[in-house]
Formats: sequence, structure tokens, C-alpha cells
Amino acid sequence: MVFRFLRPKSASKAKTASTGGRVVYAVGDVHGRLDLLDDLLDAVAADFASLRRQDRPVLVFVGDYIDRGADSAGVIDRVEALKAVSGGASGFEVRALMGNHEQTLLQFLDDPEGGPVWAEFGGGETLASYGVARPAGRDPEAWRAAQEQFQRNLPSRHLTFLRQLELSALYGDYLFVHAGVRPGRSLAEQDPQDLLWIRGDFLHQPHGLGLVVVHGHTPDEEPFVGPHRINVDTGAYATGVLTAVRLGEGPPSMLQARKRRAVPA
Repeated sequence: MVFRFLRPKSASKAKTASTGGRVVYAVGDVHGRLDLLDDLLDAVAADFASLRRQDRPVLVFVGDYIDRGADSAGVIDRVEALKAVSGGASGFEVRALMGNHEQTLLQFLDDPEGGPVWAEFGGGETLASYGVARPAGRDPEAWRAAQEQFQRNLPSRHLTFLRQLELSALYGDYLFVHAGVRPGRSLAEQDPQDLLWIRGDFLHQPHGLGLVVVHGHTPDEEPFVGPHRINVDTGAYATGVLTAVRLGEGPPSMLQARKRRAVPA
């Protein structure tokens, strides 16, 4: 079931911001939920068609495609395919950002030592989606063997996609990142690690950039719209709810895909 969520949680009225004339959709953390992503992408396409605009919309993924959910490989395949055809004159312009989980995967490809820690926050599910068994313990040799098998099983186009992920995207007054920004620093001074990992300082005080930051990384049961930030991470892997926000055509508007529930016989 897919529907528009019209009442996001809000601390105060969101800043009046411009996308520079574009319609931009930002998709929250997918975490291996290909079923929800497919439904949400259908809803996004239908929503844009309903606007009857002739210009080209933008589709931004804020990262964390992998881990925790059952089909990380399928999610990467879907987003990579969308990105591959986005260079044409029609369809969506696709921007794919890096999340902290993609950063951790890439670190594991370079060094198996981080494998046990990655597995503890969802990497085991990603390995399984590529046909690699998660080692039972922390034995270095077992993790090196898992790394080597993962390197063999990971399609080259998936690896290229992962290594080409962006840290941020900017459209008008909206900055898109995975986690957030460090308050008190200019955009040029931001640390990439903060863009991928920050929570506390960013969530609890104004950042001072003069932009609305659209992000994921910190899951909540409801999307959040405030004067300085918009959070589209609704914990899809746990809640069964994947969220996108539409910007640039009226106030921020939420689209969601929800897990279909079995109907009792």
C-alpha cells in the first residue's frame, strides 16, 4: 500500500525555501527493502505525472541502501540501473549519495578487519544477499575468506556505483546529505565524516548554513519537517515504512510505501 503522508512531525513552520525551479524528490534510508523501494518509486512517478509539468524532475537518494534488510543487492541493482540511464534528456535526474553503511562496506572490501563490526549493524544481511555466508565469530582468516568471496561476487557495476556515490547535492536552498552537517561551519568546511555520521549536535541546534538540510541516518517513526532540516528516515527495515519528500511544488509533501499486511482468511 502506498499513500501520501500529509502531516509530517514538525517542530515549527518550515523555512520557505526554493529548489531553483526544480521538482526534487528525496528518498530516505532503504536498508535492503527492495519491496518498499519499488512501491515508492512507482508512487513518485505517479505523483510527478499528476503535476503535469514538462520539465525534468530530480530524484535524490540520501544513502544507506544496504544492510539490515533482506535484499541489499537488489536495492543496489535498482538504484544503479536508475542512475545509469539518468544521463539522458528524459526521465528523472538521479543523484545517489553515500551513507555511513556504504562507507563501511567499502572499508571492508579494502580491509577485512572491520568485518565483525560491520556485521553487527547489518552487514551480515548484505553479505547474504550477495551469496556470502557471515562468519560465525571474529576469526581473522574466516573474515578474510568472506572478504575475498564478497569481492568475487560483487558485480563490477555495483562496485563502480558504490565508489562513485556523492557526499552531497545542492538544489537552490536545499542541501541533501546522508546524516547532517556540523553547526557553525560553512559548507566548504564540513568534514565528510560528519556528513555521513553526525547526529547530536546537528539534530539539537541550528546549523547556520542558511539552507534547509534534507537528510536520513536518524530513524524516526514519522518524517520531520523543521525550519532548518527535513528528516526522511523512517526506519524502513524495522517499521516497514519507506519515505520520500517532494520539494519544489508547494510545501514539502511526503510520499510513503508501507509493508503490505496479510489479510486474514
